[in-house]
Amino acid sequence: MNRFPNVLHRSTPPPTLTLDRRAFYELAEECRAYATELANYDQHRVNLQQCHRFNAWLAHLKRYDRLQPRLATLSAARPIARWQVVALMMILWFFLALSLPGRVSQQLATVMMGSWLLSIIAVFFIPESVYGTTIELLEGKVLRVVDVLLEILESGAMEFTEAAFFKARENLLAARYELRQQIDLAHRPPNGPIL
Repeated sequence: MNRFPNVLHRSTPPPTLTLDRRAFYELAEECRAYATELANYDQHRVNLQQCHRFNAWLAHLKRYDRLQPRLATLSAARPIARWQVVALMMILWFFLALSLPGRVSQQLATVMMGSWLLSIIAVFFIPESVYGTTIELLEGKVLRVVDVLLEILESGAMEFTEAAFFKARENLLAARYELRQQIDLAHRPPNGPIL
């Protein structure tokens, strides 16, 4: 009897879902609510909870048969915050401080520890979008999903009734407007519009 689970065993992929009218309509409402919720966060910061939520939502979207080929190139969010990078660098600096003094000359150890400390301080001047997915980048990813849904809706493939078509379209257009507005506001200087 094997007591160890097979770690290398691949789990079966989740079953593919069909994108029917009801699921499409719910996705349109969800996009609108998600766009409104993302507007409450700082555009230039990484929010770990929102990154994880987007990754779960994207995995769910990629299960739909009509969305999977169109969203195949959309990458997942990178949930890496500044405090995580600084904490990792501080831990490495601490281990350098413990291990270097007995192995190299005192001058070299001082130079290496000082330069590492300066690099920790330099992390505060690097935009968070370099190593993580900011809310602005998340809004861009959600905007891409909204555009794909609008493209499917406009093609007539969903065969909605007229009222359901316009309600789904209204939700998707409202989500698109909200996302574009937030992305535009993130690029404006804090003292007013660009002239």
